[in-house]
Parts: sequence; structure tokens; C-alpha cells
Amino acid sequence: MDSLIAAAGRALAAGDALSALKRVALRNDPPALALRGIAMAQLGELARARELLRRAARGFGSHEALARARCVVAEAEVALAMRDLGGAPRTLAAAAAALDARADSVNATHARLIAVRRLLLLGRIDEAAAALAGLDTRRLASPSLTAVAELAAAEIALRKLCTGPANAALLRAQAAAERARVPALMAEVAEMQSVLDRPAARRWQAGDEAPLRLAEVEALFASGALVVDACRRGLRSGGAWWSLARRPVLFSLARALAEGWPGDVDRDALIARAFRTQRPDETHRARLRVEIGRLRALIAPQARIEATERGYALVPLGRSGCAPVPGGERGVVVLVPPIEGEEASLQALLADGAAWSTSALALALGESQRTVQRALADLEAAGKVRAIGRARSQRWLSVPLAGFTTILLLPPSLPLA
Repeated sequence: MDSLIAAAGRALAAGDALSALKRVALRNDPPALALRGIAMAQLGELARARELLRRAARGFGSHEALARARCVVAEAEVALAMRDLGGAPRTLAAAAAALDARADSVNATHARLIAVRRLLLLGRIDEAAAALAGLDTRRLASPSLTAVAELAAAEIALRKLCTGPANAALLRAQAAAERARVPALMAEVAEMQSVLDRPAARRWQAGDEAPLRLAEVEALFASGALVVDACRRGLRSGGAWWSLARRPVLFSLARALAEGWPGDVDRDALIARAFRTQRPDETHRARLRVEIGRLRALIAPQARIEATERGYALVPLGRSGCAPVPGGERGVVVLVPPIEGEEASLQALLADGAAWSTSALALALGESQRTVQRALADLEAAGKVRAIGRARSQRWLSVPLAGFTTILLLPPSLPLA
């Protein structure tokens, strides 16, 4: 390795892309192409970075498996930044194995951390946690990798709504980022720390509304109250969770009854809310009775739905299984998301400021591309997102949402027991 390549590598490790480019910008040999690609990625020129890394990988011969594996890892990180999530994870796993076989444990760990971050973007929280648990992050020689690993651990904890472990991981990430002296890492840690301080949802109870931070949402779930979670579209009471994400009528009824608690809700109001009609007739009233019966059976262990003269009322049961007196030990709370609407999860994904492709959004949401395209068209018409590029290169951007965090809206809908 010549002195210019070594100096450029040290500059990139410190996050100084411009200094690295000064040394290798005019060179086209494979090592220089790889370093140029990494530098361009640090400067945000991701498409150019991918092209350079692919040229570098092709330039290395078959006897240079170590260098080629490093190029594969670097390209995978660029793909992650581009939100290109359709690549085969086996390629990255093979590169990590090749690096391990050649005693390059630092880059092998880097490859596995990229795989963890990809799983997080796809909403596969349990898989990401298992993959991260297989890494001994406390023995990492690189403070940069330690910071990345702790950031991943913090995000997993936040997605599982465990704010204590998340805060501890962020403190470790901050210490590692300060040792690494990489400004981008320190900024990423600071941004994630701010998530804990921003409102994540609103609590609606008996006509009163208040913003809640993530720690307060966690405390609410642990309180034993009957929570209608409009962020994840389900009902929670203590450790019990009923997902209603695929049963929108039942969820609409549950939310309407919870918003009316401790009083009752008029039948016509329930019909308008659940069936979206302003002119109810006997068929709607019959259907309402059927749907109320289904909801009543679903939540029977935790609450009752009682018929009143004008409608229905939700009555949470006490810990002993009996209906509490008004103002008793349990109540009903609606957890209102910071963004309302069917496209809330889509907006939450786009809120990270990255440019997403339709295929990547479909993968992360678990929906078809056509469904995502229709939702994006609606959001674009409303001025909430914008498209850049055309055809296969088209990407979608959203204005970052300031003042609150959307982490509770990110897919999938986890029970968080």
C-alpha cells in the first residue's frame, strides 16, 4: 500500500472526505477507486459512490478476495443510505465470512452491523436484536463501530418502547462517538437522544389532551389502563394486546367509545364513524349491533360494552374482573398519533429525510408496490411528499417533521408486551 492510499484511508476513518479526495481524486487504480467511492458516499454523492465502488470491485483480481469483500461491504452501506433494500443479504453475509477468514474482524463486524441496520429499516426488530446479540460490541477495537452498534441497540430498544435501555445505549454511543471524533456520528447520536425528549403521541382521556414523550407512553402502558392505541391501531391493557390493524371497523368503534368514556356514544355517531355514512338506516343499525358484539367478545376479559338508551358505553373492568366505580383504579385512554390518516406509517418512514424508492417503501411496510404508489400519489397531491427522478430512478422525499418523533408509527405494529 503506497503512502497516498494509506493517508487517504486514515482521512476517511476520521470522516475527512475532502482530504482523502485530495490524495486520490486523479487516480483510477482499484484501491484509489474504492477510497474515492467511500469519500463520495461521505459527501452524500451516493450514486457516484456506488459506481466507483463497483468499478473498484471489478478491478481487483480473483486473488484479491479481501479487497473485493471490502468493496462489497462499502457498496452495501451505500445501498442502505440510498434506501435500496432489495439486495440479497446473502452477498453481504458472504463478504463478512470472507473478511473473517482473512482476519479482518473490524470490517466483518461492520458488515454485520449494516445487516442489522437493514433489518431495522425493514421493521424486523426481533431479527435485528438477535443479529446484534451475536456481536460482542464491548470488544470492538474501533470506537466508530462501537458507536454504530450502540446506536442500533438504542433504536431496537426505542422500537420496543424500552426507554431505560435505550438511554443507556445512547450514553455508550455518545462516549464512543466522542472517542472516534467523527462529527457525523456525534450528530447522529445527538439526533437520537433528542427523540427521547420530543413528544411521541398525545393522550386523550375524558376530554383532556396532553402530549406524551416515549418514557411517558411506556409508563402509560405499564399503568394497567385500557389504552386504545391509534399509533399501532390496537387495544392494550397491561400485558394484553389486541391488534385491530386489519379490522378497521372494530378499531373505529373502539376509538369512538374510548373518546366518549366515561359517558356513552350515540348510535348514529358510531355508525357515522365506523361506516362513514351520514344517513343511517336499519341495515346500518343491525350491522352496528353485529360489530359491537364482535368488539365486546374481543375485549371481554378487560372491559364491557354496555347498551344505553341512546347508544353504547365502554366500561373498563377492575383488576379483580369487576366493573370499577367512576374514578376508580382504571381508566380508558386514547393514544393519539402525531400524524393522523391511513398513510401515517408511510410518512413516518419518509420523515428520516432520506430518498426512498417505491419498492423499498413497499418492503418496509409489507404492502404491494401498487398500494404504496396510490398512497404516495395522494400524499403528493396534498403537498406532503415530492418525487425526484423518473421511472426506475424515481425517489420520494418528505419534509422532516419537526417538533415530535414518529417512532411509534414505524412498521411493524408490535404488541410490545
